[in-house]
Parts: sequence; C-alpha cells; structure tokens
Amino acid sequence: MNPVVQVENIQKSFGENHVLRDLSLSVFPGENLVILGKSGSGKSVLIKCIINLIATDKGKIEVLDRNIQEIGQDELDTLRSRVGFLFQSNALYDSMSVRENLEFPLRRHWNKEQRQKGSKKAVLEALDDVGLAHTIDMMPEELSGGMRKRIALARTLILKPEIILYDEPTTGLDPITSKEISQLMLKVQKKYNTASIIISHDMNCIKITANRVIMLIEGRCYAEGTYDQLKQSSDPKVLEFFE
Repeated sequence: MNPVVQVENIQKSFGENHVLRDLSLSVFPGENLVILGKSGSGKSVLIKCIINLIATDKGKIEVLDRNIQEIGQDELDTLRSRVGFLFQSNALYDSMSVRENLEFPLRRHWNKEQRQKGSKKAVLEALDDVGLAHTIDMMPEELSGGMRKRIALARTLILKPEIILYDEPTTGLDPITSKEISQLMLKVQKKYNTASIIISHDMNCIKITANRVIMLIEGRCYAEGTYDQLKQSSDPKVLEFFE
C-alpha cells in the first residue's frame, strides 16, 4: 500500500532556530497519524511544509504521489483542494453565515454550473456529518466553541478531501466537548476513509483517534508506535507525556 504522504529527510530552520532536523515519516490511506510533541517542537511547521505553505530547506515531500516542491502553482492549488486543513483557530469568516462559510471553498474550486447543481446538497451533507444542520443560517458569533469547531470541520469536509490535517483540534475546548470532537474525527475517518495527520498534545484526543503516534523531540521523530505501545515505554522522555 503506497503512502498518501511521504516525507523524506526534511530540514527547516528559521535563522539559528533549527525546527525540523532530518525528519522522515509516511502516512497511509485511511490512517490517523498523530504528531505528538511539546510546544515549539515543530509540529505546526511540519504540516505547513506538507502543503507547501512553508518551503523546506532540504528533503523531499510527496503528497498523493506528487512532489510538492516541483509542481507549479496551478497544480499545487488543485492538490490542496484534495487536502483538508482544520486550523487551530477554526478560521471561520465572522461576517458570513454558516452557509456562506461552507460555500466559500465551493466558490473557489467549483465552476458556476457545479455550484448551481450541487452547492445546497453539499452544504447540507457536510452539516449533517457534524450534526449541525440546524445552524445553517446562523452566524459564527452565535455558536459555542465546540460548534464553531464542528462547522470548521464541515467546511473542511465539503470538498471530500482524501487527506485532512488537524492542527490542535481540541485546544481551548472543555473535556466533554473535546471528547465529542475526537469521536467526530473518528467518525469522519470511518465514513470517508480519509488519511489524517493530527497535531496534538491532548492525550485523550490521541487515545481516541490515533492509529499510530510519532513523537517529535528536537525536530526529529524520536519515537513511534501505537498509543498503548508508547505508554508502556521505559524511556523517560516518552513517559513524561503520559504522566
């Protein structure tokens, strides 16, 4: 089975700050891969490199069999439409209703005829996936934090991405809502067979969602395994995440 994301020996520095050091990883179809690490360990930089929002200094990245460093802007934009990105901040447009927020990626990637035929159905299906069909005409300010996170996920799902990148999906949420979001991520994975990279330090989220965990320490893949395998490790640097 070929990986949908292949990262080979990438390096990234900002001045004297060496964030990623000779890092390699693979993500396979239908897999939830969690990147675990402390703040400043390079987790968010990594996923931004994967979709070429940040250029690497060295190394190679392939996404859906395309080398992202070698393709042109038009092909990169097309590739990004196959990759969903759930921002930590949700990135909803406050001046737009829920419906308009979900229609926004359709306006960018669908032609007029596609939108006329399928926009309403796509919006309702995406909202139904996250259990919030009744919010379609609400404004973001009327939604709770957990609801905004769900709407952001619905907007991510609307183009039926093959890969989803989650950047700290449960940050700022209470434990109950965090668990609900984690279970929703698992539901999305099973329904659409998406591959996901999940950046998180929420151990409950990781326990629920992860098929495999990579621990990032000092810009390198320090340890790898399932949640239970890492929890049973005798390495103090690994165990401190489970204390």
